[in-house]
Amino acid sequence: MANAIGLAQLGWGQVAPNPLVGAVILNGPDVVGSGYHARFGERHAEVAALEEAGPRARGGTLYVNIEPCNHYGKTPPCTRAIIDAGVARVVVGSRDPNPIASGGAERLRAAGIVVDFDVCEKEAREINNAFFNSFSSDRPWVTLKLAMSLDASIAPADRSTLMITNEASRQFVHRMRAQNDAIAVGAATAAADDPQLTARSDPPPRVAPTRIVFDRSARLSSQSKLAKTAREVPVLLVTGETTSLPADLANLGVGGLPAHDLADALKKLKTRGINSLMVEGGAGLAASFLGSGFVNRLVIFHAPIILGAGSLNAFAGIAAQTIGDAPRFKIISSARLDDDVMTVYTVEKD
Repeated sequence: MANAIGLAQLGWGQVAPNPLVGAVILNGPDVVGSGYHARFGERHAEVAALEEAGPRARGGTLYVNIEPCNHYGKTPPCTRAIIDAGVARVVVGSRDPNPIASGGAERLRAAGIVVDFDVCEKEAREINNAFFNSFSSDRPWVTLKLAMSLDASIAPADRSTLMITNEASRQFVHRMRAQNDAIAVGAATAAADDPQLTARSDPPPRVAPTRIVFDRSARLSSQSKLAKTAREVPVLLVTGETTSLPADLANLGVGGLPAHDLADALKKLKTRGINSLMVEGGAGLAASFLGSGFVNRLVIFHAPIILGAGSLNAFAGIAAQTIGDAPRFKIISSARLDDDVMTVYTVEKD
């Protein structure tokens, strides 16, 4: 199953709104076939593995990180291919939450195939957390990314915009962007940094993430990189309920989304098909998301520098907390990126 989950991630940025799926077929001790869902609309992982295995799949065991689909969509149901191949057993990481595609286990069992669930379920769900969330929440899955110094600063005292983290970290951030439906910053960050907010990954994402600025007063400059490229990659301003989008921005193709508050904005983004949102700053927006409890994953890139007095602390906008009431985060994973360290956290639930 670990191999199947690893294969699934080869479809990174290419399969949404479908989940990342990998499959491995064993016959006895031998791996006879493997595959993954490479691109939306193309063959599924199970079919790719079955095609590689050929007749060696008969009597074998298929491992797949999510329940095989049981409906006709862009491709025929995987359950049909598994049954026709004579597979004897299917081991599944997690059930499919999609009511249209689910029911695969029952169909396979009806055909006499043994089906086992919940092998590496936590890991299987983690790589598709936004997909699972899309069926259970009215808000997008939110990843808050922060790049900071060892003393938790995101900008030096002079507020210069030079990068804190190294090239390896920046490349990883572009990979993260590629797996999200949208990338967001606050109005102050958009003004100070003039970012592109594009996913410059290899390969590039199948669909470029929408670029979002939380900008209650619609102050984004028409001369910004975001505004000038809005017809190439969508740009959306989340504004106050009574804020009108300036004509110069609208003429450039910038869209507007009036919202009462952050919760309202997130619900409206979800209705627009944004199931995963990557928030990249600045400190004010990060505080708003964390303070509202809307962050599902916190990803921190620590660079081995100390910025000292007067620097901008990443969490300065968060209200004071007592030890007992402060939200507690749990480490999911950590990785070294040259001299930087990336840590992924989740909020620990009671």
